[in-house]
Amino acid sequence: MRERAGLTLALLAMGAGWGLSVALAKIAVSTGYQPFGLIFWQSTISVVVLGTITRARGKRLELGRAYWRLFAMVALFGAVLPDVFFYASAPRLPGGVMAILISTVPLFSLPIAIALGNEGFAWRRMLGLSLGLAGILLLIGPEASLPDRAMAAFVPLALIAPLLYAAEGNLVARWGMQGLDSLQVLFAASLLGVILMLPLAVVTGQWIDPLAGFGAPEAALLAGGIIHALVYASYVWMVGRAGSVFAAQTSYLVTGFGVLWSLALLQEVYSPYIWAALGLMLAGIFLVQPRARIGLAPAPVIGDTGVKPHEGCDT
Repeated sequence: MRERAGLTLALLAMGAGWGLSVALAKIAVSTGYQPFGLIFWQSTISVVVLGTITRARGKRLELGRAYWRLFAMVALFGAVLPDVFFYASAPRLPGGVMAILISTVPLFSLPIAIALGNEGFAWRRMLGLSLGLAGILLLIGPEASLPDRAMAAFVPLALIAPLLYAAEGNLVARWGMQGLDSLQVLFAASLLGVILMLPLAVVTGQWIDPLAGFGAPEAALLAGGIIHALVYASYVWMVGRAGSVFAAQTSYLVTGFGVLWSLALLQEVYSPYIWAALGLMLAGIFLVQPRARIGLAPAPVIGDTGVKPHEGCDT
């Protein structure tokens, strides 16, 4: 009983941490920082944190040619590309709405998994998909849902990020992880993200010089990167200790905490339509929730498909 209480507290801490990353992202873009520079530093922080954890676990960075297709896919679909769309839409949408939209990962994962043969059709899960779609329509439909009607145009842009996370989880399910564990793969993918983002940030003028001044946006970027890496490592530990079904409950916590953190830190105010959309989205996640599987995507929300640590293809 005491162990379960401890695991529950750890689960709450993970949800609170991942949920906080949404509000921190809003703060990080508040002064006009652009995606490439933000992604470079986020990837760099992940390399340092995950590299330290990987070494402490007695593992090493595997750089064999057989792994690079996997690393490139995870880097592009699980970090670089979704973060581009996330950071591009973050300045234009409330943090609470971003938290609700990012929770659609399992909703996107289900039809992709069915199309690839990773999952079978089930009416219960299709009902969950329908509820999630209704939640999205509720956000962009009624005139009173968003603070500014112009924001509705950026909702589809923000939805590209969870779509990419969902695709990544299904691709990992197809390919497996070549005998590596989740942290090793994410460590290598983060390193590849650093290599990709450095020249792009410099050439496009999106480079961020942290020495030029360290204020709230820089602190938010640093804190968000550290929290993300630590919480992901904790999630992998949680799966090994309590199972993926228990750990997957972070889906609800991340969404709820994302909204609460945005209320507290960003002083946002939401219409009844947004609260109703949140309720529909959580109900949808409950119905499509994976049975005993986790996602590899370094996203704030657990995907519908993915790979268990230390295993090959399993969705």
